[in-house]
Amino acid sequence: MDLQAIKNRFGIIGNSPALNYALQVAVQVANTDLTVLINGESGVGKEAFSLIIHSLSNRKHNPFIAVNCGAIPEGTIDSELFGHEKGSFTGAVDSRKGYFETVNGGTIFLDEIGELPLELQVKFLRVLQEREIEPVGGKPRKTNVRVLAATNKDLEEEVASGRFRIDLFYRLNVFPLTMPSLRERKEDILP
Repeated sequence: MDLQAIKNRFGIIGNSPALNYALQVAVQVANTDLTVLINGESGVGKEAFSLIIHSLSNRKHNPFIAVNCGAIPEGTIDSELFGHEKGSFTGAVDSRKGYFETVNGGTIFLDEIGELPLELQVKFLRVLQEREIEPVGGKPRKTNVRVLAATNKDLEEEVASGRFRIDLFYRLNVFPLTMPSLRERKEDILP
């Protein structure tokens, strides 16, 4: 696939070797179903690269959703991701599908995965290992979702400090993709 055509399609500006390499890696992994962990500082285009991976994948005609794990309140993130059954908690007047169920067959991009609460990391690990979700108050259900995740945190440091599960880190880091910052691509800065 022509890198310039991809840049034009997704509005990516730059031609540095580091950017081109990251783009080539994204193109390579797109047609697999591997979990991809996109690392990079805020503002480097992690979500744009997740869209590129989805758009070039076999799942491109299925749903894509981007979820910012840091923007969902801790008390509701379980229900948002995995859904809930009617009556499972105060205010659950109806059953509701979570993001993993609504994008079944497609791709979910979990931005700021390092913000996922520890107790929810166990549930998410089950999704990656067993391809199964468990709605709040419900029974486990199978799901077929490709997971792309991103973080601007050093997850190895988070693991060492006990804020991130090591087993989840290894399940997410199947295919790491590092996005270069603009200061690492000085040739892409226009005068």
